[in-house]
Amino acid sequence: MKRVLLMILAILAITCKDVKNKETRSEETTKNAKPWSKQKTWDWYSEQPWLVGANFNPSTSINQLEFWQEDTFDSETINRELKWSADLGMNLHRVYLHNLLWKQDSVGFLDRLDTYLSLAEAYYIKTMFVLLDDVWHPIPKLGKQPEPIPHVHNSGWVQAPGAEILADTTRHQELESYIKGVTGHFANDERVLLWDVYNEPDNVAGQPGRRELEVKDKQKYSLILLKKVIGWVREVNPKQPLTCGIWRGNIDDWGNPGNLPEIDKYMIENSDVISFHAYDGKMNDVRRKITELKKYGRPLVCTEYLARGVGNTFEAVMPIFKKDKIAAINWGFVSGKSNTIYPWKSWDSTFTSEPKTWHHDILRKDGTPYSSEEVGFIQKITGKSQ
Repeated sequence: MKRVLLMILAILAITCKDVKNKETRSEETTKNAKPWSKQKTWDWYSEQPWLVGANFNPSTSINQLEFWQEDTFDSETINRELKWSADLGMNLHRVYLHNLLWKQDSVGFLDRLDTYLSLAEAYYIKTMFVLLDDVWHPIPKLGKQPEPIPHVHNSGWVQAPGAEILADTTRHQELESYIKGVTGHFANDERVLLWDVYNEPDNVAGQPGRRELEVKDKQKYSLILLKKVIGWVREVNPKQPLTCGIWRGNIDDWGNPGNLPEIDKYMIENSDVISFHAYDGKMNDVRRKITELKKYGRPLVCTEYLARGVGNTFEAVMPIFKKDKIAAINWGFVSGKSNTIYPWKSWDSTFTSEPKTWHHDILRKDGTPYSSEEVGFIQKITGKSQ
C-alpha cells in the first residue's frame, strides 16, 4: 500500500510540474511575443492592392454561430453574395468566427472554413478572420439560434467567448486549442490575408436584458485574455500579420500610448498592422484618427465604418482611405437576419418599418441595391466599372 501511495504522489508531482512548466512557457511566450518589424509589415503591405470590402455575414445568418454550424451553413447563399461583393470590386472580407464552433465540431468547422475560403478565392476575395468578440449578447449558446427581433439592430449577435469563460481566468486555457487550431490550420494559407484576434475587447453590452449579464470589471478580464490570445497566435507564428483594432476614446490620445487605457495601449503596441473603427459623422474626425495612427509608422486598416444616418457614407469615407491606401472595410453587405439596416437607436426606440436611411448594408436579399447611385460610386472608386 505504501508503495502504491508513493507512486501516486510521484505521478501527481510530475503532473503538477508539467502544468507549472506549461504555464511558465505560456507566460514567457506571451511576455516575449513581439510584433513584426515595421519593415516586414510594409514589405507585406506593399504587395497588396487597395483593400476594400465588408464585414461579411450571409443574409440567412443572425450571428456567427448560425453562419458556421453544420445545420445552417448556407453555401448557396454565401456563394451568391460573394459574387455580388466581387461585382462591386471588393477584394477583402472580415469574417467572424466563434470558439464554441471549435468545441462543437473542430474538424467539421475547419472543413466549412475551407469551403468558405474556396468560394471566396473563386471571386478573388481574401479573408480576415476575427477570432474573438466582446460585443452584444454575453451568453452565447450552440444549437438553434433565436429569430431576429423585428426592426431591432443586430438583435442576435453573440460575444466570443462570452461572460462565463471571460470572467473565469482558470477557463481561459479552454480557448488555446481553438486559437492555435484555427490559426495553425491556415497559417500558410494564401487565402487568409490577416488575423483580427479580438474585436472591441471590453466593450460592454448596454441593451436591456444584456447589461445585467455582463462581466464586472470587464476591461481587466479582457486584457488578461487578450494577452494570452496574442501569445498563442505568436506561438503558431502564421505567415499572416495580426491586428486588434482601437475603437473608442479621445481621438487626440490615439497617437499617444501614454494617454491610452492599458488595453488600448496593448492592442496598438502588439499589432503588426494598426486597425481601427471609424463611424464618425464628421470627416475631419476620420482624418484626425488617420493622422494620429500614422505616428506608429505601420500600415492602417479600417475594419469598420458606415453609419449613413450621421453622414458616414461610402461617398464621404472611401476617398479619404483611398488617398492613403488605407484598407476600407464597411459593416454589412446584404440586408438579412442581422437587421443592421436599422440604426443603433433601434435598441431603445420603436421602428415599425424599414428606415428611409439605411444604417449599414448595401444590397437587398435579391441583390438589388439600397441605392443605385451609391453602388455606382463604389464600383467607380474600386475600378470595377472600368
